[in-house]
Amino acid sequence: MGAAARTDARGSANPGMTRDVALAQLAHPYGLLFWVAIAAAIATLVRIAYFTPIEASQGPAQKIFYIHVPAAVTALYLAFALMAVASVLYLWLRDPKLDRVAATSAEVGLAFTTVVLVTGPLWAKPVWGTWWSGDARLTSTLFLWLIILGYLILRQAVEDRAQRARYSAVLAILAGLLIPFIHLSVYLFRTLHPQPIVLKPSAPSLPPEMLTTLLMSFASFALLFVALLRARYRLATIADAGLADGPTGERYG
Repeated sequence: MGAAARTDARGSANPGMTRDVALAQLAHPYGLLFWVAIAAAIATLVRIAYFTPIEASQGPAQKIFYIHVPAAVTALYLAFALMAVASVLYLWLRDPKLDRVAATSAEVGLAFTTVVLVTGPLWAKPVWGTWWSGDARLTSTLFLWLIILGYLILRQAVEDRAQRARYSAVLAILAGLLIPFIHLSVYLFRTLHPQPIVLKPSAPSLPPEMLTTLLMSFASFALLFVALLRARYRLATIADAGLADGPTGERYG
């Protein structure tokens, strides 16, 4: 019993999970929540394409806004904020579950940031006339993407479990410090990005139809984030417990 407790304290096993339970979860890792999130995302895309008016000055390209902005908000203020907070708590409590939360949140956040970096140039070319510029928000977002990629590579490179968790937590906290800088970049520098039109002290400056679409997109992206985080955390726990082979050999806690 003592050995089992020590094993769980290191995060390398979960005595409450049997191999049969682990295999059942591997067979259906995403669950109902994931498919609800997918349905919500599809409904949002349909609304964007067919039921949201075209903006007068930017034309059809402006509809990328309803994907680009919610993806950025989800990555920065949900995924990477959670990663940073979980990392701070890990350094304090040394709970392997917190390390796994940070790692899986970083992984999902990287996916959403990739969406941001792809949709940004697709929107910028017809509106600003260029695919990329030295815009402070663009550059700092790319820098954050590279840091998170390095964070995930670091987790694969360090063999010792406790050392890997500590190094990763420090890097995650440093990455988290970029979040307020990216948010304030439109105030601190002259950038092509406009200042906030929804999250601002006065009333949002979007027409009601566009605001409804944007809020739907925020909700569906947030739901998708929670579903993906839940699924990846479940798989990480199984892989870390050694009850089944982890997908692509990831290391989490």
